[in-house]
This record gives sequence, C-alpha cells and structure tokens, in this order.
Amino acid sequence: MKMIGLIMIITAALAMTAMAGTAHAADMSDGADNFYKSGRVTAEKVVFKNLYRMDVAGSLFTPKNMSRGAKYPAIVVGHPMGAVKEQSANLYAQKMAERGFVTLAIDLSFWGESAGEPRNAVLPDVYADDFSAAVDFLSTRPFVDAKRIGAIGICGSGSFAVSAAKIDPRIRAVSTVSMYNMGAANRSGLNHSQTVEQRKKILEEAARQRLLEFTGGEMRYTGGTVHEITEKSNPIEREFYDFYRTERGEFTPAGSSKELTTHPTLTSNVKFMNFYPFEDIETISPRPMLFITGSEAHSREFSEDAYRRAAEPKELYIVPKAGHADLYDRVKLIPFDKLESFFKQSLK
Repeated sequence: MKMIGLIMIITAALAMTAMAGTAHAADMSDGADNFYKSGRVTAEKVVFKNLYRMDVAGSLFTPKNMSRGAKYPAIVVGHPMGAVKEQSANLYAQKMAERGFVTLAIDLSFWGESAGEPRNAVLPDVYADDFSAAVDFLSTRPFVDAKRIGAIGICGSGSFAVSAAKIDPRIRAVSTVSMYNMGAANRSGLNHSQTVEQRKKILEEAARQRLLEFTGGEMRYTGGTVHEITEKSNPIEREFYDFYRTERGEFTPAGSSKELTTHPTLTSNVKFMNFYPFEDIETISPRPMLFITGSEAHSREFSEDAYRRAAEPKELYIVPKAGHADLYDRVKLIPFDKLESFFKQSLK
C-alpha cells in the first residue's frame, strides 16, 4: 500500500509539473502567425536617417512579381509601443506587400535596431518623425510613387502615425489598428481610471528618479509587459503576456535583454503626458482615415474617440470577437482585405 501511495504521489507530482509547464503555453488560435515569412515578397534590411540624423532601421518588402520600370504605392508600418518591427509590423508589411504594395516596417527610434540613447526612451515627436523619415526613404526609391504613400500604425504607433500625418501631407492615407492614444492612456488610464492626483504622483516619482540618475544612480524602467502570470494577474496583463512572453510573439533584439523588452525608461515615459495626437486630427482631412479595432478590445475607446474627432472621409471598422492583441498577429481575424481595399482606393 505504501508503494501504491508513493506511485500515486509521484504521478500527481508529474501531472502538476506538466500542467505548470503548459500553464502559459502560447494561444495560437485564429491563425496566430507573428513570425510569418512570405514566399511571395522580397525582404531587405534598410537603414536611413530621420530629421535628427538618427539611424532608423526597417524591413523593406517588395512584391516578387513587380514590373520593371513601374512605380508602386507604398505603406509605412509601425509596431506596437514597446515592441519592435519583428512583432506585428513585419507581418502586416508582408501581407500588404503580397497584395501589391511596397511596404516598410520600421523600428521606432530608441527601440530595436534603430538608434537612440538611452535605449527604450520615450520621445513621441521623434517617433512621429520616424514615419516621415520612412516617407523620405520610400520617396527616393525608383519603384515607389512618392504621391501614393500611406501609413499603418499598430497599437501605440497608431497615435504616432496620426501625429505624423497632421504635419506631413505626404502621408496620403492612414489606418490604425488596435490603436492606443499613448497620451491619454498615460494621463488618464484606460476608461479614465486614473485621477489627476495619481498622475501627479507619477510625475513626482519620475522627477526624483531623474535627479537620481543625473547624480549617477541606476536607470529604472516602467510599464511594459509582466514577466510572470499569477492568480492575481488581470486580463490585460494576461493578454499582453501571451503575445510578448511566449513563443507566439516573444522577440529580444540583438544587444538587448529579455528583462528590458517592452519596458520604457521611467524618467522618459512621462513625455507621454504632453502628447495629444488627436488634437486637430480633423485637419488631416480630406486625406482618408481608417480606424480598425476589435469588438472586445480594451483599447477600443481610443479608436472610437479618434473617429469622433476626425473629419471625413473616415471609417471605424470593428472586428467581431477580437481583442486588442488579437489584431497583432491572428491572421484569421485581421481584416487584410479591408486594408487592401482602403489603400487601393486611397492611394490610387
């Protein structure tokens, strides 16, 4: 009986170990395919300068069936905030290149393979300029029609693409996907859940940390995606963890560390408090805008707010049963047909 009991205990322990090993296995449903590699496009790594003479790194994708001497419409694609081009942006860029566009997925300055110190710093104006720098680069390609360049901004890059388009009329059409207004999110939280007093405490903490670092103290990081899931983890933490901390979408750029991925510096993150990308969004008109969000997305409020403020032509496209990060990589949910028709019409 003792042996039987011991066997039962060992069996139970092995079962618990197996469960622990799979507790946070990636959810690959609905065709999740972040690291998609297309056989129908040509990929090239490129580097170019933004307005501040900083190197911006990108992945340039062109259709393999391009006609010699022809000029094609082009799209700049920006990654989610805290991510890099290998997370979501490359997927979108390849899928749109398969549909006849020249596409350029970029690493925002301070992230990925782009320049900028300190790493993971927040500077929204420079992020927006990276989109315009990508337009500069594309405009000089002999196979791109400089009068037909648009932008796709995913998550935080949606607000950076909007910010860029407000002052760069060369961006002829903008689509955002699961957009975060990084200014509003940091000032007021989701659904205005953060008070002014809480905001002031964050600013005070960042100011103390700034002085500490100025006098030689160690740099601190904030926000980003949690590195472990517990029974206390909320649904949003679990959603981001599934993408950024599992094989579904985890990616650590060369020269970085897994511990720092997705985390901006504490002292620079408060720059978002002064970021108002939706102010004057109506001035982008008559250039068209398409706001794509999921019906279940915790970020849906930002796309709806931008849509209300924008002038015609504009469209709010809601993907049924899709959450925020679902539209990062779940190709069965991402409305690529809608993106294709929008840009073909807008950039014709």
